[in-house]
Amino acid sequence: MRRSALVWMLLAVELASFAPRALSDDLPEYRLKAAFLYNFAVFTDWPAAVGPTLNLCIYGRDPFGSELDPLEGKAVGDRRIALHRLTNVESLKDCQLVFFADSESGNLPRVLARLRDVPVLTVADVAGATAQGVILDMKVVSDRVTFEVNLAAARAANLQLSSKLLRLATEVRQ
Repeated sequence: MRRSALVWMLLAVELASFAPRALSDDLPEYRLKAAFLYNFAVFTDWPAAVGPTLNLCIYGRDPFGSELDPLEGKAVGDRRIALHRLTNVESLKDCQLVFFADSESGNLPRVLARLRDVPVLTVADVAGATAQGVILDMKVVSDRVTFEVNLAAARAANLQLSSKLLRLATEVRQ
């Protein structure tokens, strides 16, 4: 009984830390977005076939710089995150979480077609990305990081997003 209460308390703390925050000089945009990427991974149920490593891949020109580095080796359940910065589309099939840099916004349909039916959580901060098939699209609105969800794309990738995550989204496409 105590262990269950502790797990729920830790989950509540983690979820509270995930809530959108205002941008400031102390918390740069891409540090917050890195935290969002981590929490997107935490609040996703991954198929057992994924294995012990979650490959978090940045595709295109990396806007994060060193802000993602603290995620290297960080636990997501029983798995550990491995960071990769990629420019080769073929390498993306080895990723479980792909962030599409703005530099690749024109290539989204072509790249998403290659990832069809693969358990890859796709994330972008490109206007209209969920309409193109990206699962999660981050944006800054009134100095706050928000996100939209494409639930149909998540289902097609055989990924289950937590209802807690869905409640924080500004829009959920069915």
